[in-house]
Amino acid sequence: MKALGIINFEDNTAIIEGLGEERPIPAIAFLARYRIIDFVLSNMTNSGIDNVQVYCKEKPRNLIEHLGTGSHYNINSKRGKLRILYGEKSFSSPVYNHDIANFMLNMQYIEEDTNPYVVVAPSYFIYSLDYNEVLKQHIDTGADITMLYTNTSEAKTSFLGCDVVTVDKEKNITAIDKNRGNTKTKSVSLECYVMSKKLFIELVKKAAATSSLYWFKDILKDSVGELDIKGYPIRGFVECINSLEQYYKISMALRDRGTANGLFKPGWPIYTQTNDSSPSLYVEGSSVKGSVVGNGAVIEGTVINSIISRNVTIKKGAVVKDSIVLQDSYIGENAKLDHVVVDKYAIIHHVKELKGTAEEPVYVKRRDRI
Repeated sequence: MKALGIINFEDNTAIIEGLGEERPIPAIAFLARYRIIDFVLSNMTNSGIDNVQVYCKEKPRNLIEHLGTGSHYNINSKRGKLRILYGEKSFSSPVYNHDIANFMLNMQYIEEDTNPYVVVAPSYFIYSLDYNEVLKQHIDTGADITMLYTNTSEAKTSFLGCDVVTVDKEKNITAIDKNRGNTKTKSVSLECYVMSKKLFIELVKKAAATSSLYWFKDILKDSVGELDIKGYPIRGFVECINSLEQYYKISMALRDRGTANGLFKPGWPIYTQTNDSSPSLYVEGSSVKGSVVGNGAVIEGTVINSIISRNVTIKKGAVVKDSIVLQDSYIGENAKLDHVVVDKYAIIHHVKELKGTAEEPVYVKRRDRI
């Protein structure tokens, strides 16, 4: 595929409370095995995109450690390259740390790439798609920009803060707005755009000249009446992880095999950095139902409708229900967890019960001891 892949970062409306304090959203652990970025990056490499630039707004260490050279995503260093890019100069205020500023600071790497097209997509939208199909439509229609979108009837509770678009009968994008949760049915932009590299560079530079606070989506909104922007509808499983509530909700939904089949498709692997470890140990007397359990876990207690990551220990008498427990955490004897998100390396053994709700799960900090 003759396109440069650009994985953009999320805008300032996306805040995953707690989990986002220690690492950027793309590096957050997901479904006991993956990181959030794995899905869009796998879409790109499965589509034959060999040159990928990953932009990171802040705290890049976890993302750098996870992505490495890109070899585990099938990026061949002889013909392609994975770059992790971020603003190396300090910003006087967080409002200046946006995608346009980072594109401008790294413009040399964009201009030097030889591919004639770009595919720009953020990591916090989760879906499976062959971008070759989008590029083919883009070329066939002669559009300036092709924008991915999905139709939803849950706009009052999901995709809050995301861009929504107005699409006419010919699939032309005629307006871009924000989802404020005021109506049930919306067409949600996936913030994924296909265009020529030349036009992308022109729009980035135009945005930088227009306002020092402009994001790329702002210059697109300004350009709706000037450019031919075509919509490309995506059906099936599409979600946006832009809050702790959505992280919890989407994780829980994917425990269902039927739901997961909409994301994990035959012949379309989701790549990640693998960690070799022993199989999980289910001690006699333990009970696990409706859950996803990673390698290396030791389960002595009861796990119900939960997601348990690698090397987690759940001691005798403990009950973990409707919860997410991240890597290397320890749940002590007789502890009761209900609608809880436990971050990595946390130890819970001096409190007997933690209880939240699906709308407001309790969050236990990384390396916390309670």
